[in-house]
Amino acid sequence: MNNMRIGGLASGINTDEIIQKLMTAERMPLDRMQQDRTLLEWQRDGYREIYQKLYEMDTELILNMKYNSTYNSKSVSSSNDSAVIATANTGASNGTYSIQVNQLAKSAVNISESGIVAAGKTFDPSKPINDQLDSLVNADAFKTGTYEFFTFDENGNKQQHTFEVKDGDSLNDILKRITDDKGNNVRAFYDSTSQKVILETTRTGKYNTSGEFLGAEIGFNSSTNSSFFTDFLGIKNGENVNGTWQKRETDAQDAEFIYNGLTLTSKTNSYTLGNVNFEFKNVTKGETVTLTVDNNVDAAIDSIMEFVDKYNEIVELINKSQTEERYRDYKPLTDQQKAEMEDKQVELWEERAKSGILRGDSILTSGLSSMRQNWYETVQTGGEITSLTQIGITTTADYMNGGKLHVDEEELKKALREDPNGVYKLFSNSTESKDDPSRGLINRLEDSIESTMKRIEERAGKSTSTLDNYTLGKRIIDLNTRISDFEDRLVSIENRYWRQFSAMEQAISRLNNQSAQLLSQFGGGM
Repeated sequence: MNNMRIGGLASGINTDEIIQKLMTAERMPLDRMQQDRTLLEWQRDGYREIYQKLYEMDTELILNMKYNSTYNSKSVSSSNDSAVIATANTGASNGTYSIQVNQLAKSAVNISESGIVAAGKTFDPSKPINDQLDSLVNADAFKTGTYEFFTFDENGNKQQHTFEVKDGDSLNDILKRITDDKGNNVRAFYDSTSQKVILETTRTGKYNTSGEFLGAEIGFNSSTNSSFFTDFLGIKNGENVNGTWQKRETDAQDAEFIYNGLTLTSKTNSYTLGNVNFEFKNVTKGETVTLTVDNNVDAAIDSIMEFVDKYNEIVELINKSQTEERYRDYKPLTDQQKAEMEDKQVELWEERAKSGILRGDSILTSGLSSMRQNWYETVQTGGEITSLTQIGITTTADYMNGGKLHVDEEELKKALREDPNGVYKLFSNSTESKDDPSRGLINRLEDSIESTMKRIEERAGKSTSTLDNYTLGKRIIDLNTRISDFEDRLVSIENRYWRQFSAMEQAISRLNNQSAQLLSQFGGGM
């Protein structure tokens, strides 16, 4: 549109106001097209809201409902949970288990024989060692180079580990280098209070079965390639006590426990028997701890109720889209109309304008019908439980309410206690064929949901879809093109109106000039 036009100088007519009113009439087809585009966008957004709810159910809750553990989860109670606790897999048999813990598994620990710092001196483990040699007890033993120590693998075989001491290294640099080598199962750190270095294994249990290095889990050769530990830090395999070499390292040990009279060992403080994983917290000092495995019905109820609530939420959303009233007299507002209204008025207007825009949609009605139909069908589980009603789940009697699911929790708990595997098969019995009568209800529901999602995606796309990838988008593209063409046409029409009024003004101006000349001539002849 052209700006800064002034008309009516000759005629006195408010040209701008007249042209605006003429253009208002000319714009009416454009307003209708923009309203149609807005309606399409609202419909698309309505579809996508439902699509997102279906997607969340398909990828989260339906997946969870397929797991056997959802229905067969186990709980384990302990008569002394400060000593022994346990968790159980779905394959664990219900019943009691008796445990006595004689000793816990421990890590091996070796510490400097004496502080590495001279009395009255201070030492900063984060600063270069070279700069602090005057404060160290064994300063003469400090040399750069490559050093080694030994640990033992799972089979008791000796494993050599090397690390480097570089010029300018701090003690923390070297100890971090040792600790960061995950293959050695050792961590090293400096204790500023005792001024000693501590080495300990990062795993519990005894692996050095050969007795080498006095049976230590972290071993040092007497050769110079271990002198950083033995001479500088004062960490050694052992010491001579009255002519007998005794180990310096605090022994690692395996856990030892008695299960129903059978003595067993473990390199860690846990052990799995019959799909039950026992965790040892403390020795029982001869006391027998009883652990009881039972079905965790409450956890199963929570999972099923979470699924039912989400399903009912989707049913309510789709049902609302099909039953809410359509106010056809409430069209989407134009920008000019919005500018003339209060924000609350705009909100209330658009609430009615959006109402019922998906009403009667075949994708949603057929999708809802398909989902509801799944619950009425039986499943050939090979057991006594073949339908939802047998486990206390029914659909609401009011058909117009959309067929929400109603759960009798007491009946469901009873079914889960007596036959959790039957409940699992009813919901999630997997088959290759979608038409197999033994196919679980959740699998059938998933088929219905994914079919509905696919149709919605074809109609309204996803948030990442481009306009040309779905039906409504293609219609929006068409409207965008028509709107753009029509806006160009309006510019031409408005320019034409201005040219016509300008021509009229020019004609009137010439007539006024001619009249003035005539009057001047008549006046001059009197």
